[in-house]
Amino acid sequence: MSKNVLKFFYMKTKRIFIGLLLLLVLFFVISCAPVGMTKEEYGFLYGIVHGFISPFVLIAKLLGANVALYAEHNAGSLYWAGFILGLVLLLGGGGGGYYRRRRYYD
Repeated sequence: MSKNVLKFFYMKTKRIFIGLLLLLVLFFVISCAPVGMTKEEYGFLYGIVHGFISPFVLIAKLLGANVALYAEHNAGSLYWAGFILGLVLLLGGGGGGYYRRRRYYD
């Protein structure tokens, strides 16, 4: 086999492996989503976890999975503060935009 054919198979195998790995990670992240009615009250730390996984849960919800986007039995403001903090941690917070803008004006 020529070098180009081997390189093609290597790249194709690598892409398939990365795709399967991403699906596996997505499956495990979605498995942390709050499901059903529980008697446990979720607090700040669960809010961070649920906020962090919420974009993945939203994708699963759009695909028809029976998962909740947030915990129904939560501690109130503390849970929501954690939820927002989890979203900010996942999405990067927006500090990079300030750096780019500042560099542009200097």
